[in-house]
Amino acid sequence: MSTIPQPREGAALLRPELVYRDEDGTRRPALVWRAGPGRRMASSALLGGGIGERAWVLNMQVRPGYDRMDPVTHLGEVAAPLGLTGTGVGLLTAAEVAAWTYGADEGAEAAVTTGVGLPTWAASPAEGAAGSPPPGTINIVAAVPVALSDAALVNAVATVTEAKVQALLDAGYACTGTPSDAVCVAAHTPAPGIPPEPFGGPRSPWGARLARAVYAAVLHGALADRERRRVAAHDTTRTS
Repeated sequence: MSTIPQPREGAALLRPELVYRDEDGTRRPALVWRAGPGRRMASSALLGGGIGERAWVLNMQVRPGYDRMDPVTHLGEVAAPLGLTGTGVGLLTAAEVAAWTYGADEGAEAAVTTGVGLPTWAASPAEGAAGSPPPGTINIVAAVPVALSDAALVNAVATVTEAKVQALLDAGYACTGTPSDAVCVAAHTPAPGIPPEPFGGPRSPWGARLARAVYAAVLHGALADRERRRVAAHDTTRTS
């Protein structure tokens, strides 16, 4: 595996690295954020989901049609050689991880991988048999440089999701996302004697900043993903 730093202008807190591994005869990328100690995260991820102390985030690209039934084990197999020890968050996606996008607003930051291959509305008619959807195609990792209460962290996850939907609609998509999008919001661990921020909604100071950072990253990612799909479809038509 080789690690290539991918700084973004203005990034101060959320600085992922783009790494590669050989798997299934293909060189596949992943984003790694080594957050270190003193971080609490709220996430919908398979690995490290819920609310708690987390030291790292791994956003891993997998093959289209991914069908492994042990994704948590798979994430652990990739995390270990990268030196990701302790408790972290692991995300899967079939989107183009190397094309990740970044947004920032007054200290709030977001790193997003976007693939809108299967757009859907959250409230839609029942469709066929229940089962596991494809790996998440819009994965959002967002961070603020302050401590948030449990309630504020949960509220921030909702705010981030609302900003994602707003960006998708403004990008021209008639959807709220894909069937298996994932979110991870990181904040500082509260310091003794100092109350954490109590609010994470879109009109709270840090919720508003998170929303703007996520909106910028998802809008950029959605428009870029659409262009990639247009070019791929054109190339397929030319060669068929």
